[in-house]
Amino acid sequence: MFRSRNCKIGRDMDFEQRLQKAIDRGQKQRQNAQESQQAKLSTEEERKSLHSSARLELTEHIDVCLHKLVDHFPGFEYETVMSDKGWGARIRRDDIEMNRGSADRLYSHLEMVVRPYSKAALIDLTAKGTIRNKELFARNHFQRLTELDLDSFMNLIDLWVLEFAEAFSAQG
Repeated sequence: MFRSRNCKIGRDMDFEQRLQKAIDRGQKQRQNAQESQQAKLSTEEERKSLHSSARLELTEHIDVCLHKLVDHFPGFEYETVMSDKGWGARIRRDDIEMNRGSADRLYSHLEMVVRPYSKAALIDLTAKGTIRNKELFARNHFQRLTELDLDSFMNLIDLWVLEFAEAFSAQG
């Protein structure tokens, strides 16, 4: 009987050690999960901050390009865009074309917007161009914030504005 009691005490000690190790592992998992969550929030805040600064640079570039376009094509009205769809700018113009006693309204516009931050952590640029009631383009370009290349976005803005200017002047 004494022998079996020693075995039981030995098992109890072994179980007690294993129980304590299990509790320690659980506490460590909880601590790691909390640290991971804090790191995730930190990187989420960093991504939001990066998006905000990139959006600011891109909207400033859009602003400069569209103002220059307005300078070359009188009659366009410039508008800043700030909505739930994003930030950017738009130019638009209405022309009237007279044809044998009837008047047709011809609408032209170019809009470029950087979309708001989303959980996908992207910077997303959209552009829509219409000349004389005909859609020239509707595009968007995006990159992950972790792979952000602002120069490529600025080059695209330039390219799309130049494309619009060429097509508008060809319609003359």
